[in-house]
Amino acid sequence: MNFTRWSARLPGTQRRAAARDDRSSVPAARAEYARPEGTPAQPDDAAPEPSGTDTAESLPGPALDDLSAREILGRLPAPVALLHGPDHRVAYVNDAYEAAFGPRPTGVPAAEAMPELDRLSVLPLLDQVLRSGTPRTVKSRRTTEGGSYTVTCTPIAGEDGVLVYAADVTDHAEAAERLRTSERRHRETAVTLQRSLLPQELEQPDDLRIAATYQPGGTDAAVGGDWYDVITLGAGRTALVIGDVMGRGVRAAAVMGQLRTAVRAYARLDLPPHEVIQLLDVLAAEIDASQIATCVYAVHDPNEGQLVYASAGHLPILVRDEDGTVQRAADPTGPPLGTGGWVHTSGTIALPPGSTAVLYTDGLVERRSEDIDEGVASLARALAGAKGSPQVVCDRLIRSLGVTAEHDDDVAVLVVQHPARTGANAELFHNAALDLLGGIEAAPRARAFATGVLTSWRFPVELRDLGVLATSELVANSLQHGTPPMRLGLRRTDRRLIIEVTDGDDHLPRRRQAEPADEAGRGISIIASIATSWGSRRTPGGGKAVWCEFALPQ
Repeated sequence: MNFTRWSARLPGTQRRAAARDDRSSVPAARAEYARPEGTPAQPDDAAPEPSGTDTAESLPGPALDDLSAREILGRLPAPVALLHGPDHRVAYVNDAYEAAFGPRPTGVPAAEAMPELDRLSVLPLLDQVLRSGTPRTVKSRRTTEGGSYTVTCTPIAGEDGVLVYAADVTDHAEAAERLRTSERRHRETAVTLQRSLLPQELEQPDDLRIAATYQPGGTDAAVGGDWYDVITLGAGRTALVIGDVMGRGVRAAAVMGQLRTAVRAYARLDLPPHEVIQLLDVLAAEIDASQIATCVYAVHDPNEGQLVYASAGHLPILVRDEDGTVQRAADPTGPPLGTGGWVHTSGTIALPPGSTAVLYTDGLVERRSEDIDEGVASLARALAGAKGSPQVVCDRLIRSLGVTAEHDDDVAVLVVQHPARTGANAELFHNAALDLLGGIEAAPRARAFATGVLTSWRFPVELRDLGVLATSELVANSLQHGTPPMRLGLRRTDRRLIIEVTDGDDHLPRRRQAEPADEAGRGISIIASIATSWGSRRTPGGGKAVWCEFALPQ
């Protein structure tokens, strides 16, 4: 093996800065290569002394031209091996190589003598390097001895050989592994926090069937702030919420948790959707003005058969009718939360019996290779053919949109079905209403109406009497403090009896402690005592609705 021809082509070597004027050093160097190893140099073999102006005098130790290839490779601190021929026989290994992997016999194929090359995935590269004449590198591979190496295989031109150079990157690999472990723990913390802030069990209203799915992004994607919620408002009405905090990690999850808590608090005020969004907008700016969030808040009223919603920069609600037609809600009615300076408004979209609504975050439909409108259109096509229970629809939409465990963004989907009831199931749901015309004579008519309706619905006598008493108190309160038009509504579901009275006055009643001498002020207290729950809200027309509920015996 001619090491002389390789010395000038070793990667990383440098020639002397100044060329020698005395060319007699060249034969002296050749004599050095030819002299057997360990034989001392003779005086006549030495090169002439360089002149005083030669820059080599300032360089300590022997010059590079005075060293053989074997000496250069032997002094390298990194493991180096020279392989020769098509079967890659071992021609040379330096001391650093033997220190790292042990002695290696020369003349033996590397596949037999150097098992470490197989563990480092280097053996398959040797043939490629010889054929192509191009260096190849494998990065940060771990050995059974516990170290990590980056190995470069370089072809030796004209020698049918390969130089194998291994750089010890154990410290770097361990630091990278510690960083990955830290990032993994941080992500697990964020995912745990995110899931703990989401509803552990969705509320299931009487008139709707609901399922939701949350899937965090893959291991390379930071957890975001997607959330959803279902809030029963009373009187059969249900609030549906979905939102997305634009940030990432624990901070985004924490902001999401604050917004979700605020939504539930505002929902209890039974405000119109656009007023809830308006309050959230102000709160989001106070929490963290640097983290923008989108949100849609919708309310379903079974008596209206529609969703009333307000959106803050969120993607549109999709509704699939019973015949498979998919309707898309109007574009967002306002900018994202936290931007301020915008007056939000409410919109409506029909949700008749037999229909399915889908609320979702951008991780479901947004792809880097296409416009987000194309993703929404793909979701609409998938929804048109998705049938089954809400959970089945959730799973089918996730699969249809190509969301996997390695997806680059987290995804939240909320599926709401308004089932069409027929047969015996439909008999458990009834509505009855009476316009309260005239003056005080409307009260006895309302009691008689309630008695007849509740009797026809086959309620137990005790529940029927409580329902009539609650009707009497609500109607009396409306006649005394409200203004026309007035209306009494009775609704029966499979789980509760709902009594509601509406009028044209927007002053909401409140429960107070009546004094013994007071002749009025006890109606709401009586209702609160006998009913399972009660409440009031302002209606879109400028009036109010006061309601109470009784749980049915199961």
